[in-house]
Amino acid sequence: MRRSEQLFRAVTDRVVEQPRRIVAVCLLLTLCFAPGMALLEAEAGSDQFVDDIPEADALDRVNEQFDPAFGDEEPTTQLIQQDGNVLDRRGLLAMLETAERLEERDELRVQDVSAPAVQVARELDPEAETLEEQRKAVERASPGEIDDAVESAGEDPAFATLLGEDYNEEAGSASASLGIVSHEFPAETDLQAVQLEAETVAERSQGDVVVFGGGVVDAEFGGVIFDSLTIVVPAALAVILGLLAYAYRDPFDFVLGGIALLMTVVWTFGFTGYAGIPFSDMLIAVPVLLLAIGIDFGIHTVNRYREERVEGVAPVPAMRVSLRQLIVAYTVIAGSTIIGFLANLVSDLGPLREFGIVAGIGILFTLVIFVGFLPAAKLEIDRWRASTDYQIPEFGTRPLGSADSVLGRVLPALSVPSRHAPGVFLVIVLLLTAGAAGYGAGVDTTFDDEDFLPPSEEPSYVQHFPGPMQPGEYTVTETIDFLSENFETGEDDTITIYVEQRMTDDTAIQSLERAERDPPDTFLETNGQARTESITDPIDGYAVENPEFGTLVENSALDDGPPSRNLDLIYDELRASEFAPFTNEYLAEDNRATRIVYEVQSDADDEAITADAREVADRYRGSAIATGEIVVFQAVADEIFESAIQSLAAALGLSAIFLVVLFGLFLGRPSLGLVTLIPVIVAIATLTASMRFAGIPFNALTATILAITIGLGVDYTVHVTHRFHDEYEATNDVDAAVRTTLQGTGGALTGTMLTTALGTGVLVLAITPLLGQFGLLTALSIVLAYLAALAVLPTALVVWVALVDGRRDLLLFG
Repeated sequence: MRRSEQLFRAVTDRVVEQPRRIVAVCLLLTLCFAPGMALLEAEAGSDQFVDDIPEADALDRVNEQFDPAFGDEEPTTQLIQQDGNVLDRRGLLAMLETAERLEERDELRVQDVSAPAVQVARELDPEAETLEEQRKAVERASPGEIDDAVESAGEDPAFATLLGEDYNEEAGSASASLGIVSHEFPAETDLQAVQLEAETVAERSQGDVVVFGGGVVDAEFGGVIFDSLTIVVPAALAVILGLLAYAYRDPFDFVLGGIALLMTVVWTFGFTGYAGIPFSDMLIAVPVLLLAIGIDFGIHTVNRYREERVEGVAPVPAMRVSLRQLIVAYTVIAGSTIIGFLANLVSDLGPLREFGIVAGIGILFTLVIFVGFLPAAKLEIDRWRASTDYQIPEFGTRPLGSADSVLGRVLPALSVPSRHAPGVFLVIVLLLTAGAAGYGAGVDTTFDDEDFLPPSEEPSYVQHFPGPMQPGEYTVTETIDFLSENFETGEDDTITIYVEQRMTDDTAIQSLERAERDPPDTFLETNGQARTESITDPIDGYAVENPEFGTLVENSALDDGPPSRNLDLIYDELRASEFAPFTNEYLAEDNRATRIVYEVQSDADDEAITADAREVADRYRGSAIATGEIVVFQAVADEIFESAIQSLAAALGLSAIFLVVLFGLFLGRPSLGLVTLIPVIVAIATLTASMRFAGIPFNALTATILAITIGLGVDYTVHVTHRFHDEYEATNDVDAAVRTTLQGTGGALTGTMLTTALGTGVLVLAITPLLGQFGLLTALSIVLAYLAALAVLPTALVVWVALVDGRRDLLLFG
């Protein structure tokens, strides 16, 4: 007897001979892990993904070395105005009156307002400093005077940047304008509360002015998560509990299965809390995974036990036989799945590494609970039911897939390819898989805050939900789309080049100017020069205001170019003037680093913008790197895709090695490990092809879907392979082994598949697209893993028998 077999027998004997002790220990451990869940801390948003990303590190250095124009000390709120013409009297007054009402609210601490209406009002009355004075200037002006003021304001290039793309300079008209409101209050102030209050003020003002900003986005993000859970949780519970009730068909087994599933969650997230691992967006996938594998183990344990019981075997011997067979499959499944998830440790993204650790620990706990607690508790319950004086009726005791059931008659039909030219069928499947893998390799990858927000149009099905499940009204996505469509560049439509070089060198300013010539297509330009903000702006601005400084700049330049001498003196003069804050936005305190902000097309592809930004960074002397939110998010998206591919390769490679070793160790058939992975590869290739066809990208959450597919695929295929091996070794009849496997194990897998696929599939009802896509892909991966395990693997096993045992006749005739 192999040592591994002795170990499994010892574990099985301990469970069936001392069930009360096993149950007591598991319940005690549950009490120990439960407090750890209270230590869990949530970590949401994009910041969790940017650690150790070079572009993000560069952005951190920018924030450390330069004074931001609008930082935490000076947050901003955007006022988005839509009208027939925002530059006529009515349009100008609508913006000014809204801004004035905001300024009147002391709690909003309005410091300054920048808007086209303000610029026009100042053209009408240069002495109008307050919003009230500016409003009155517009009210008393004639239409002709307003037209002249609009024309004069249009001479400033900055005027057009706050107007919609349909701005007609000759007609002096535009259908949209943008106002920037800056506030002055401590950094710890709740910006969300401020901007929600500003929303209320704007709604009560005349004109169509919408408030937008980070606080509004955060409010809707929190609301959409709550609304999604309000919809999804009841639906998921109803589906899962309903299908589990059918799968078990016994209230006692149903309750035991539910308790075991709950224990896996408590153990896993109790450990997570004790370990100090934050609950990130990616860990949303872990309960889904534990649910899927836990349901599978539970149904298989009860189903296999019932197969023995219907033959008249007593409870203890029945559980002993069932557990001795299943513990091998469970160990192989858990071991290979854990290794597959730990392959995420090769990722450079912290959340992916943490996902791998938590998922791996969760699978280990699932193995312990469903090998120890569930069988032991099942025996104790059955003993109590048999010994009690109460007349407890018999409930469903037949196993799923029994010969006289519907499944028992349908599932064997999947064996047709294994009996008729299995070799040809397998070759065709592998060729189609290769084609699907090639097509699926082109699946897109995204990373954006908008992934976490609701769609711009509310799905029609939410209208049919009862009142408590009705979601709130969401406008952020629609506003973001409007900004993108109507404004050439928005607040976030910029990239930053961070340059480390001596800015006092004679050629420093000249090198900046040369790099800005002939910008790429995704960059905005004026007369062949990129539209930028840099240290040259405060130099030029102060030179206009201070003639003495202007002379210094002029004398420091050659051939009417930028200054190339006396740069240290120029910087000192700037820092001693009112332009000091402006200067510190672009020049480091030690003059050894600078930043240049480029405006980019709002509708350009982030990948193209990032590629162009990196190309422009290469133009600079010294050490230069492109950064900014667009570049950082694209770098994270690239890292997500790279991590998904690396983790997939590592998981498949390690799983193959592990399965070969375990099947060789436990069954003496190492080659079965490779055969078992064939359906997993088929499922992965089909899934990625489906993602590309449906336009679903890899993102912060769906990046875990390949690991989940491997985990579920190995789960299903090991059950099939192990049962086939046992039946084939006992009968030496390939056809009978396939039929028995499809009926017995296939029936249990069908219950597992339906429960988990439909239970997780209800996530498509979530208002958040990210959760909806994850639910859809998880359900699809479960179905694909199931179909591959029952439709492809039996044929692969027949081919394996033909090659390993020399039964070549099976290849053509089955």
